Amino acid sequence: MISLAIPDFGDFELHHLVCDYNGTLALDGILLSSIARRLTLMARDITIHVLTADTFGLARQQLEGLPVQLTILSSDDQAGAKLRYVEALGAGTVIAVGNGRNDRKMLAAAALGIALIQDEGAAVETIMNADVVATCMQDALDLLSNPNRLKATLRS
Repeated sequence: MISLAIPDFGDFELHHLVCDYNGTLALDGILLSSIARRLTLMARDITIHVLTADTFGLARQQLEGLPVQLTILSSDDQAGAKLRYVEALGAGTVIAVGNGRNDRKMLAAAALGIALIQDEGAAVETIMNADVVATCMQDALDLLSNPNRLKATLRS
């Protein structure tokens, strides 16, 4: 569990990290080089879920052996499916990370939504539904490891 107390934003006990795959953890279906180690370390504190339509068909292979729960979604209503997944976990206990338009609803519903702008870019609607925007997944994970960074960004 990750506990956060952010003045004028909220107090949270976060149990789940829900991530998109392509554009978030991977580029062109290949897991980003520094992500495996960071996910393994993060899994000590929080349950990691990966939700993807698996556009490149590589997610299962690329995530093999990592402490993540992989869910491959159908191509129908991905935004709704991701939202329902986050709600089923208890949205108030979830950190959601993504970049695509199909991530916008889960970022809005989660206790903490992080939009990423990496090589694939990010959908404007997703950025508008996020609490924080980061320029790489490593930085997003570092925010969770260093809660004072989140406090500095989100307090009012």
